[in-house]
Amino acid sequence: MSDLMVAVSAEERTAMVEAVRDFASTELAPHALEWDETKTFPRETIRRAGELGLGGLYVREDVGGTALARVDAVALVEELAKADPAVAAFITIHNMVAWMIDTYGTEEQRRQWLPSLTAMVDLGSYCLTEPGAGSDAAAIATSAIRVAGDAADGPDDGFVLTGVKQFISGGGEAAVYVVMARTGEPGARGITAFLVPGDAAGLSFGPNEKKMGWNAQPTRQVILDEVRVPASAVLGELGGGFKVAMSALNGGRVNIAACSLGGAQWALDRAIRYVHERFTFGEPLSERQSVVFTLADMATELTAARALVRDAARAIDEHAPDAAMQCAMAKRFATDAGFRVANDALQLHGGYGYLHDYGIEKVVRDLRVHQILEGTNEIMRVIIGRELMAAAS
Repeated sequence: MSDLMVAVSAEERTAMVEAVRDFASTELAPHALEWDETKTFPRETIRRAGELGLGGLYVREDVGGTALARVDAVALVEELAKADPAVAAFITIHNMVAWMIDTYGTEEQRRQWLPSLTAMVDLGSYCLTEPGAGSDAAAIATSAIRVAGDAADGPDDGFVLTGVKQFISGGGEAAVYVVMARTGEPGARGITAFLVPGDAAGLSFGPNEKKMGWNAQPTRQVILDEVRVPASAVLGELGGGFKVAMSALNGGRVNIAACSLGGAQWALDRAIRYVHERFTFGEPLSERQSVVFTLADMATELTAARALVRDAARAIDEHAPDAAMQCAMAKRFATDAGFRVANDALQLHGGYGYLHDYGIEKVVRDLRVHQILEGTNEIMRVIIGRELMAAAS
């Protein structure tokens, strides 16, 4: 479990970052614009990421995981996102699912799902959001009705799930879906997490959503029409699904923040290069104080955001009591800063920044959704504010 994860040495960390940077620069970056334009999900490339150990970053080694501390994993996520934020974000969501099974699953569940998930031969999806329950996750309506068989643990003993999940990354591509469904009273305490196989009878998917960004990963509705699963499909405790979902989101928020860092850093690097090369009125843009000040602010914001992300990752590793607040702070600040930096990079490029071939507008589109998913940044402020008020009472 996460308690067993330890930070690697500086030398090991450097070697891992360099290996991932090499993978990202050769396997992701050359194809990112094409995948975005053609809305291609690079399934084989993602499988090669699994061969590199990127499918189970903080999963235990006995089932193929890499067993990294979060503080080390975020550095790898940032490198992936420099090449393609959309693919990097999908890999982090898959890792969140693998972590949930590793942390809350039984040994049988771990052995059944994790070897293929960590290798990314199979993929996992996280199903919490619903058409009528976005930010208010405790209000989900998907139901899980208990059905008893003729004998204990018999083939008919289990649950029937009915409902619709919205905005699901990997919908229609995953081998397993972690589905939050209501098994009891209204509110958070009535929610249970289930492992639903991708080929379960009654499971279907909506069309791939037409999105502003993140075009290299599929996003669909996941539709459960009386999907029957055995009692052994419960992940964690009956009625404990909200805790499972929220603990996973702490890591998800740090990861999406790291994705914003990577995409924005790439955009900043391109902007610095561009202003050196671009001449206006007889002098390079890099000689203009307003441009230099803009670049300075962009770099400062990313450095501050990176510090927040690393502190939040360390808080998860150390089970800090304020980990949820630190993750909310990091997610809010880094995703806002990341989008702002990418947008400023586009502005510095002028009309060229608006062209697809330069790649800047793609990063702007990809990073915009980071301010919404894994809890909107308005909800991050609610979490932070509540923690502050509770500490003062």
